This record gives sequence, C-alpha cells and structure tokens, in this order.
Amino acid sequence: MIIIDKALEARAAAGRPIRVGMVGAGFMARGVALQLLQVMPGMELVAISNRTVSEARRAYEEAGREDIVMCETQQELEESIHQGKCAITDDAMLICRAAQVDVILEMTGAISFGARVALEAFANGKHLVTINAEMDATVGPALYARAQEAGVVYTVGDGDQPGVTMNLYRFVKGIGCNPVLLGNIKGLHDPYRNPTTQEEFAKTWKQKAHMVTSFADGSKISIEQALVANATGMRVGQRGMYGPTVKAGTPIQEIAALYPREDMLEGPGIVDYVVGAHPAPGVFVIATLGRTPNPYQEHYFNYYKLGEGPFYVFYRPYHLCHLEIPWSIARAAEFGDATCAPEAGLYVEVVAAAKCDLKAGETIDGIGYYMTYGLCENADVVRAVNLLPLGLAEGCVLTKDVAKDEVITYDDVEVPKDRLIDELRKEIPIVHLKG
Repeated sequence: MIIIDKALEARAAAGRPIRVGMVGAGFMARGVALQLLQVMPGMELVAISNRTVSEARRAYEEAGREDIVMCETQQELEESIHQGKCAITDDAMLICRAAQVDVILEMTGAISFGARVALEAFANGKHLVTINAEMDATVGPALYARAQEAGVVYTVGDGDQPGVTMNLYRFVKGIGCNPVLLGNIKGLHDPYRNPTTQEEFAKTWKQKAHMVTSFADGSKISIEQALVANATGMRVGQRGMYGPTVKAGTPIQEIAALYPREDMLEGPGIVDYVVGAHPAPGVFVIATLGRTPNPYQEHYFNYYKLGEGPFYVFYRPYHLCHLEIPWSIARAAEFGDATCAPEAGLYVEVVAAAKCDLKAGETIDGIGYYMTYGLCENADVVRAVNLLPLGLAEGCVLTKDVAKDEVITYDDVEVPKDRLIDELRKEIPIVHLKG
C-alpha cells in the first residue's frame, strides 16, 4: 500500500485515472462510493448498476454528486462517461461492456449473478474486484482460471478479513517467518441465530437481517477462512475449525497454545478463529521462524516483544472494509496483483449444516436465513463424502429429512437445473491435501 498512493497520485497528475464501474449499491457499496468519489486520487467511479436503480442514484447522492444520468443503452452509458457524468443503470452488463471502464467492482453478495458479472467482465477485458466472499468460496477457482485466460485480474478485495489476512500473511512471509495458522477474531458465534433474532441489530446498523445473521451464525467466518485457505494452500484441523472461546479481552498474543501444535507444524498449516480475544474484530497470523530455529534470531524476536517462541503471533486490530477496497482496485489495475485469490483450486470448502430439523419437500433458503449454517471442511473430504457446499444449497429441495446440526449431502437434495454455478463447479480441480 505504501507504493500505491504514489502510483495513484501519478495517475491523477497525468489525467489517466482508473475508471471503476460498480455493480451493487447496498450498505457497503455506498461506503465505497463515498471513498472513491471523495477521497481517492487517480480513480473515478464512472458508473453504478443496481437492480433497484434508485439505490444506485442514492450512492452518488450521498457522495455529493448531482450530475447523475440514467442509462438504458450502451450508447447512453458511454456518452455519460465520456462527458464526465455519473452513469446509473439497472443493467450490470452495460457496465461490464463499457469501453471506458477499467475495473469492475462487484458488490452484490449474490453468487450466481456475481459469477455472471465476473464472466462478462473478463470477456470484455476488465479486471474484477469483489467483496462477494460467498461467490469466491463456491466458484472462485473457476473464475480465477477464466480471468487468467482473459489476461485480467480476479481478486477478493482488501478491507474485509480475507484481504487483510492475506496482507498480513504476505508481510509475515516477507520477513522470513513461516505462517502456520491464519486466524480471525470474533466476538460472537451462535449457529442458531436467524433473521428474527438479529432484526434489531440489523436495524441499528442499517443492514439486512440475513447478512448480519451470517456473521453471527458462523457462516461468514467459515467462508472468510475458506478464502484464505484457498489462497494459501492451508487446511482446517477439523470440520468447523477449533474456534476456542476465551475470556473476553484475552490478549491475542496468548492464544497460540489453544490450537493443536501438530496441526500447525505438520503439513501446510491451518485456518481457524477465536471467540472473545482482544483486539476484535481483527485478524492474526501465528508463525514460526522456520524448520531450523536460530537462537540469534530468537533473541531479536524476544527483544522486539514478540515472545520467546516457538510460536509468534502477528495481528492487525481492525479491518476497514470500504476504506481499503480501493487499494485492491489499484493493485489490480496498476500492478496486476491480486489481494486474495484461489489460484490452485479449493483446499477448504464451506458445507451446509441444518440449523433446525429439516423435512423432506422443503426448499432450502439462503445463507444467513433460517435453515442452514456453514462449516469449514477440507475439500477432499467434501468430495469424498458428497457434502453439499453452502453456496450451492439455496434452492435445493430436500428429498429426505435432515436432523438439526447434521451436514447435508447431495444425496439429501434435488439440485435446481441449469445453474451457472453448478457448471462452473465442474471446472474446479480437486486438490488433494498434503500432510
């Protein structure tokens, strides 16, 4: 990030800003619009698409822009951008095809629709930055491969936990340490939360109830940790991760002993989380000095207040979602660098578990609703026992009863026909974990 600010200043001075088209205009997207329009040099938010186009208009208005043009055709959109106005549309594909857009910022959270946006962006030579962790956990490797074929960048954005974790991971590796656990700090984990229990909290923070439910019921943290596993080749130590709960305020530096030593040291390392540690909501990396300890290096680390080892805890106490996403846009457009991407395939998946007793004939609802919650599992296990990924569960019809807390399998459901995400899944290689 230290070099990005200068690169953006140079773009601004040269009059060649990164032109961003945003798909989605929800709570977080409106925050990004504020950042792009009011803070970031060398970038322009030239167009916003949203199914309810009034929300796209709202995003511009909240950022103080009044020169807003509704566009229904490709020509209208191109003309609006050329004139320096703010284009809005209900057709995301217009933005993906626009000649005057460099980067698509996908902010929808919808798995199938997000995938369609990504493919259209790649087909038109555009980088894609997304906060759609659900999409990446489900079909990310297929989208990454398609982006590589098109010569563009596909990446999950900075600011949310996966991107922030990957920045810390790269830093830790860069100073010569060996990351053995990538972690997330949570304040609450209750798999039985639902939109009814979370309604008041959602209203307080002006968010959707199902979205904040996915934070509380463990689905989101499972998805986030799957993303960093798939970006690094790590695994989970057990289904659902260990997720120890500690006394509120326990310093994050004290938690390394809570995870099985063999899981961290044998194999590629693990992803996990902790509930109750301070500082929340941060991220952390547990690392060693490598296979051959050096007493001189250990002395330096102790001098720097990192402890006596062999495990050292690095952490970041915050993640500033909408404030940091523009860094990923710049990294993609200026340096061809992905913040967080599943380059090799799926190492860890998120599978659907029953939030309550489910009955044959019921249609499974979405992530963060009433019927399912997500659990991390190693991808080779998922394939071997035919478990149903959480990102594919919505719309499936149960063909048999499933008890509360039981993990749903493909044998338990009828999958909807002709879904793009199911076709993309066929392109994802099976990764056999080592260690």
